[in-house]
Amino acid sequence: MSDHYSKHFHEVYVEYSDKVYGYLLLLTGKKEVAEDLTQETFLRVYKHIHQFNGDSQIFTWLVKIARNVAIDHLRRRRRLRFFSLDKYVIQSCQPSPVEIIVKGEKTSHLYKGIKALKLSYQEVLILRKIKEFSIRETALILGWSESKVKITTSRAMAALKKELKRRGEIIEEII
Repeated sequence: MSDHYSKHFHEVYVEYSDKVYGYLLLLTGKKEVAEDLTQETFLRVYKHIHQFNGDSQIFTWLVKIARNVAIDHLRRRRRLRFFSLDKYVIQSCQPSPVEIIVKGEKTSHLYKGIKALKLSYQEVLILRKIKEFSIRETALILGWSESKVKITTSRAMAALKKELKRRGEIIEEII
């Protein structure tokens, strides 16, 4: 690999490794697994950075690679339990302890509801609603058409609302 690509890889790693780790933690729910998969992701990035052609944002390209690494991991483990976010913390500007508890409970209910959905719904909700990728970026990451992303997001939101209602949650307070 040339010095140019080596320097570019280092910059990409420094800027995006924490974000890729966060994405993989959402998918796997386990810190150790997310750390290993982040390393594996950046190993693939290192080997293929010369192939990045700028058709998408670099982070979109990285998440697509991370998703493929996670799917490979799941296939190897033959598990479809995709993520658990009971320990996920929402960060905001100086919230009070009561706000932290309320937000934490709402977030926990939301992620438990998402976890109960089928895998394609989990993925599209993570990418569109949690990571806030655009429809186009989500389509690139998942290898879907933009219309499929729109339809699946709509169906996933309906399924999530139904799941939260089934659990007795007050949907308006959570979503």
